[in-house]
Amino acid sequence: MRKNYQLAKRRFVIGGFITLVVIIYLWRLFSLQVADETYKQNAESNAFLKKTIYPARGLIYDREGRLLVFNQPAYDIMLIPKDVHDIDTVAFCDLLGITPNQYKELWADMKNPRKNPGYSSYTPQKLLSHISFEDYGKLQEKLYMFPGFYIQTRTVRKYNYPSGANILGNIREVSAEDVKRDQYYRRGDYTGDLGVEKSYEEALRGKKGMEILMRDALGRIKGKYENGANDVAPESGNNLTLAIDMELQAYGEQLMQNKIGAIVAIEPSTGEILALVTAPNYDPSLLVGKERGKNYANLVLDPLKPLYDRSIQGAYPPGSTFKPTQGLIFLQEGVITEATAFPCYHGYINGIRVGCHGHGSPLPLKPALQTSCNGYFCWGFKNMIDKKGTTPSEQLGKWKDYLVDMGYGYRLGVDLPHESRGFIPNSEFYSKSFRGPKWSANSIISVSIGQGEVLATPLQIANLCATIANRGYFYTPHVVKEIADSAIDAKYKEKRGPNVDKKYYESIAEGMRMAVTGGTCRLANLPGIEVCGKTGTAQNPHGKDHSVFMGFAPYHDPKIAVAVYVENAGFGATYGVPIGSLIMEKYLKGEISPERQYIEERMLASNTIINSGVKKH
Repeated sequence: MRKNYQLAKRRFVIGGFITLVVIIYLWRLFSLQVADETYKQNAESNAFLKKTIYPARGLIYDREGRLLVFNQPAYDIMLIPKDVHDIDTVAFCDLLGITPNQYKELWADMKNPRKNPGYSSYTPQKLLSHISFEDYGKLQEKLYMFPGFYIQTRTVRKYNYPSGANILGNIREVSAEDVKRDQYYRRGDYTGDLGVEKSYEEALRGKKGMEILMRDALGRIKGKYENGANDVAPESGNNLTLAIDMELQAYGEQLMQNKIGAIVAIEPSTGEILALVTAPNYDPSLLVGKERGKNYANLVLDPLKPLYDRSIQGAYPPGSTFKPTQGLIFLQEGVITEATAFPCYHGYINGIRVGCHGHGSPLPLKPALQTSCNGYFCWGFKNMIDKKGTTPSEQLGKWKDYLVDMGYGYRLGVDLPHESRGFIPNSEFYSKSFRGPKWSANSIISVSIGQGEVLATPLQIANLCATIANRGYFYTPHVVKEIADSAIDAKYKEKRGPNVDKKYYESIAEGMRMAVTGGTCRLANLPGIEVCGKTGTAQNPHGKDHSVFMGFAPYHDPKIAVAVYVENAGFGATYGVPIGSLIMEKYLKGEISPERQYIEERMLASNTIINSGVKKH
């Protein structure tokens, strides 16, 4: 009898199909009962209510122990969607002062998986945040009318000072991206946004706790499960102590009212930032509570850009504050000695006009710093870049390496978000700009005096000043001094600096001292305090020049290094020097001496925004 192969094949096909169905069925059972937590959550939610207990966010103090940021209670309306049924929505809306349409929109946002990833009708969800204490009281009294709803108590930030918003930052509700990136967060949580609130988020936020409550068959809360034996207590966030002196910060912000620019003050011996002023600025309290969104939008639309931290993000031509870097490089490379003198000829270098001002000529290094002679540093740069037996590309590479080690051209690593790197050009940049390698020092001579393509942040300028104050080294600038129960990053304790002999820094410091006693920085001369300084007038192709200053004091025992940058304010001596000197005097003496109060009054009353071309709201 012949075997029916067709029938055999059919049996194999049917058997294989049945086997596949069984495998799929078993896999689905496994997914639902083991891998997928949904059914477990559903079952548990019928018997238990797991309430998150939010930790107190860490407090923030300044270097003198002043409390800057603390917490105050806030109330959010939470619900478990499956438990919400047969409620009087009109009464609910009237109680909270919202419309039925707004109520529907809140529900739609809550159930939107794009806005609220991981939404489940069996788990607590946030409907409304930041209700007032009055609304909290009214709702708490009638909560029995709205099954499925409860009130979650959490904390929001409160500020003791209207200053330092760019340093402190703020907190905001997490986005869908935040939730995806970090499992710590759930919709409705808060996270740091800008400033130390952002950069030290993990230290400040603490660890959440959990309270497990029992339900009866009707879903009513019957008390704690096992008398709270399985509850998890929250852990408060770590407190921060900032290096900032908030009174100095507030004073700097007063001096910069009606101006655009920045002030940076550093303690040279530690790298701790004493003040980090950006102007215009704003009150950090604007970004708290129900009005946060509206206020934030107004700040974003403000043409003066108060959210833009010019102290660490602004990339400006450093002007003549750049000249000390050139003197150090030329000395270390043997291009000059302290006695080397160059002629100025009113700024003409081999027929190229660089511009200067009236002073003696020729001059050696220290008087060149004292008078801020452009010609001197252009000649030094030309002799270095066009050195015989080398190429401009090779020499510019050396030049840039020194500057990078001095903290230019790359981010310094301050413990705040969004720091700019500035810009120091290299040979590839110029070969591309000039469409080939045939360029020389004359082609790029303006970079030697902090113009042209060179850009620096006020933080980088202040850091250079701190390096000179230390005679050759610096610590990475940082705004956090201490973290409770933790340690600051080790990099803030490491010395950094270029390979330049200390003796050359001593020469530069002496030249900067001469600038204060008899040069371009005379207004920085403080009674009883030896100040060293350097002015800068940075050319601005878009309007009036920028006023720049850097200085440190005391000369032989530096306690503070300052950089001031005022946009569209003219000569460095007009605004940069007086503001910088007032900051140093305020920090070192605690007050402004009577004979210098006229300078303070003039700076407080002055307005340079009118020169900026930007219309103030």
